[in-house]
Amino acid sequence: MGRILTYALAAALAAFAYGAQQSAPAKKAPAKKKATASASGHKATKGTAKKAAPRTTWRNRQTVPSPERYKEIQDALVAKGYMRPEDVGSGWNQTSVDALKRFQGDQKIDNSGKINSLSLIALGLGPKHDANPSKAPDAGPQDR
Repeated sequence: MGRILTYALAAALAAFAYGAQQSAPAKKAPAKKKATASASGHKATKGTAKKAAPRTTWRNRQTVPSPERYKEIQDALVAKGYMRPEDVGSGWNQTSVDALKRFQGDQKIDNSGKINSLSLIALGLGPKHDANPSKAPDAGPQDR
């Protein structure tokens, strides 16, 4: 009976060790840095290699609103009572930023004073949707 328990205990420990080894995440070796060679064949020294500029895509590109868009935003802030009409049209200035901050705070949006999509949507200046989408004309019932 003692021999059976010993074998069972040994088998359980082996299974436990095998299971722990299988579930452990594989460790990666640290990446080795390669020295780049210049046109003259010399290896680049630390700090002389140029880093590639980040690629600009539609996801990380920030465009500056046009003067017309700034006026639209200011007009929306006037309509909501956050700006005076006489302050509109003088460009995006500190008065505009302060009005946007107050509006954002009242809307429980991050009140940074920066124009963002949540602020534009709350002002009613978000994506435009066609109220009456044009449909293809019906051909009517087909007689066969």
